[in-house]
Amino acid sequence: MDSAQDRQRRRPAGDDGCLVVAGAYGALLLLGVGEGLIGSFQFSRVIGPVPIAALAFDLLILLTCVAGAWGMRRTLGGLMPAVGWFVASFVLAMATPGGSIVITNSGPGQWYLFGGTVCAVAGVIAGFVMWSRKTSR
Repeated sequence: MDSAQDRQRRRPAGDDGCLVVAGAYGALLLLGVGEGLIGSFQFSRVIGPVPIAALAFDLLILLTCVAGAWGMRRTLGGLMPAVGWFVASFVLAMATPGGSIVITNSGPGQWYLFGGTVCAVAGVIAGFVMWSRKTSR
């Protein structure tokens, strides 16, 4: 008699698995967009001379990228939040035709944009390093 594990191993992978994985990647993308939106409006919180909120949002996108790569066991899991963060943050950093701008060219604004960019790229690279070694074996 076949055990339940044998039947499950022989069952072909259906569309359900692909939908779940696509949904997880979509959720990571939306998480990055959400972090970029919230960070773009809250980056200017300062304690003394230190732009603490900008640094906290930079660290948050780094951790999200690394955790996304770890959770999905693929580099793409770390790339999706980074792409969402880039889109949200840099769209809000552009000036409108009326001259309004959300992320200003101030110290905290520069820490948020440049630090977040470095942290997002570092998170993607960390995910690549973590999973390229394991998949090559």
